[in-house]
Amino acid sequence: MSTVGLIALILTSTLVYSTPLILTALGGTFSERSGIVNVGLEGIMVMGAFSAVVFNLSMADQLGAWTPWVAILVGGGVGVLFSLLHAVATISFRADHIISGTVVNLMAPALGVFLIKVLYQKGQTDNISYNLGYFSFPVLKDIPVIGTIFFKNTFLPAYLAILVAVLAWYIIYKTRFGLRLRSVGENPQAADTLGINVYKFRYAGVLISGLLGGMGGAIFAQSISGNFSAGTIVGQGFISMAAMIFGKWNPLGAMGAALFFGFAQSLSIIGAQLPVISSIPPVLLQIAPYLLTVIVLVLFLGKASGPKAGGKNYIKSK
Repeated sequence: MSTVGLIALILTSTLVYSTPLILTALGGTFSERSGIVNVGLEGIMVMGAFSAVVFNLSMADQLGAWTPWVAILVGGGVGVLFSLLHAVATISFRADHIISGTVVNLMAPALGVFLIKVLYQKGQTDNISYNLGYFSFPVLKDIPVIGTIFFKNTFLPAYLAILVAVLAWYIIYKTRFGLRLRSVGENPQAADTLGINVYKFRYAGVLISGLLGGMGGAIFAQSISGNFSAGTIVGQGFISMAAMIFGKWNPLGAMGAALFFGFAQSLSIIGAQLPVISSIPPVLLQIAPYLLTVIVLVLFLGKASGPKAGGKNYIKSK
């Protein structure tokens, strides 16, 4: 394989594995910027994956090649509904954020498998017939070297996720909504005295995290696993949280960290085709992403400072 082909292989594989992490990490950023710690991202991804696969299998004959794209929106919608449970528990009923998120994570896989058994009478779905395949950009793919690496047989959802990351950065740091969202995550009492509805913005942050997390799960299921089972989403939500922390709750930083973790995951798939790395035992490449996640959390969690009111329930003063 030529050098250009090798670089293109690494980049494309990295983009495939990074896209779900980027979207979910961005969702976690919105939630935590509002002051709500959302450890339920894993469960939200599970329900996004479940709903997307079921929709894909049900609507493939009617929608054809558009099925996986519509299924991404369906997964996002289900993610919003599921994140509403976490929002109500933590914002309205002032439950502990970690406990509420853990309940979401425990409930989602069990609920998904139960519904699969009800719908299909077995422990996992059939493989989908329409998935998120590769895409070549017209004209751009013909550019020498650059076109081959970035625009030929690449993963289109990854470019959309990068666009969402840039848009998220602009919204959080350059708009009135973003300023108010950050204010309720830093000092909700001060924000309240200025007439900002703390509860409304916290709900908005959590629901946005549900939308993006559900979309991330839908993309993972339709590009990597190809079906849904209890083991479809294993640790992806937690890796996304690590990316969010590593990126210091900044959308662009979270995107960069997600690309790094996506690259680590892709090595277990394409490692056999790469010089030097091919000599590493496959089992070490498979555990590398999770090991890196633990290392990143150990090294950076103590140093990273998130929103000051993160994880703290707010009671509106009378």
